[in-house]
Amino acid sequence: MSAVVMVAVPLGLLLLGVPIFVVLLLAALVGILQMGDVPLRALHTAVVGSLDSFPLLAVPLFIFAGDIMARGGIARRLVELVLSVVGGIRGSLAVATIASASVFGAMSGSSVACVAAIGKLTLKPLEKNGYGRTFSVSLITATGVIDVIIPPSIPMIIYGIVAQQSVTKLFAAGIVPGLIVATALSAYMLLYARVKRIPVTDTLRWPNVRAKAKDSVWAVLAPVVILGGIYGGVFTPTEAAGIACLYAIVISVYVYKELTWLDLGMMTLDSAALIAQIMVIVAAAGAYSWLITTSGFPTRLVGFVDGLMLDPWLLLLVINLMLLCVGSVLEPPAAILVLAPLLTPVVEKAGIDPIHFGLIVTVNLAVGMFMPPFGLNLFASHALFGTPLPQLYRGVVPFLLIYLAVLMLLTYVPAVTLVPLSWLQ
Repeated sequence: MSAVVMVAVPLGLLLLGVPIFVVLLLAALVGILQMGDVPLRALHTAVVGSLDSFPLLAVPLFIFAGDIMARGGIARRLVELVLSVVGGIRGSLAVATIASASVFGAMSGSSVACVAAIGKLTLKPLEKNGYGRTFSVSLITATGVIDVIIPPSIPMIIYGIVAQQSVTKLFAAGIVPGLIVATALSAYMLLYARVKRIPVTDTLRWPNVRAKAKDSVWAVLAPVVILGGIYGGVFTPTEAAGIACLYAIVISVYVYKELTWLDLGMMTLDSAALIAQIMVIVAAAGAYSWLITTSGFPTRLVGFVDGLMLDPWLLLLVINLMLLCVGSVLEPPAAILVLAPLLTPVVEKAGIDPIHFGLIVTVNLAVGMFMPPFGLNLFASHALFGTPLPQLYRGVVPFLLIYLAVLMLLTYVPAVTLVPLSWLQ
């Protein structure tokens, strides 16, 4: 009966289109009623208790900071600086788009915000440079998920909370995978531009670079302050999120003067609506996670997997396939909140490092965000840029293959994620 409550009930409700927070709450309620000896007030305690977390506070703060940076001129100046530096080579505009998404990811951690911010700035130049609208939107859609991998990453924060792992270590482990993804995408774009004979953009001009660098110096300092403070031990990831908000407000309102306090008030309401959606899911998932833990289901699941006697490489392959499927349906935070309590004991039993596994989970769910047919970024790009979904499904295939190749590298070469942890020592 436990397996039905833990797995079958949520899956069935999801297939019926029931909202994820309702699914999790119903599963928790049914589980409590099945136990019989657990009072219903335990559900209330689990829901409220799941939000009583200092690290979790980083999620709404990073979302708010990313929104300010996207609308307050910080993201635009970073893109303009990157464009001025990489000019003069075939494919430089596409490489600049990837680099801009990577830098924005080091400040925000929100994939949809990255698609919106970078897309609005680079889509028209990409089209004019001969890439075509469908290919350009597909590139923006795929590069947007770099934000999920490069720290500070909201899914990493949530995984750290659920799996009881150091968020700082997860951030350190995410640096190299994020750079590998960006490098692989850039190499593909340089090859694509040469094969398709994309026109060469304006050559690099140092006066232009100096002008853009001078204009963007405060924007460039944003990721330096955020990540430098975390890895330097000056403040925690949660405190860094608060610093990011304060920094973005001061620079956008008083230095660049592209936002007024009225604009900031409206943005606060927009961000609050998105944050509320996420926190409702977190609260419901807290009750579901509590049910899973108290029922002993993870222990039985570990025993079942142990009985299959799967080699670690085969276990990881099965988990990867499952995560890709789930990630194409659920947003990363929701997927982590549902699956991490189930999978973490299994991989620890198999001797897989939980930090390494956290990056495997993160990259899988990042890929799922633009995997047809239900990836969130596909719908975001469709809504933002009006590109038909069937065209997007075809357009993202090359980028999907690149991400999957990098995923296999990260899965079976743990050093890619674990070696950077020595930088913290």
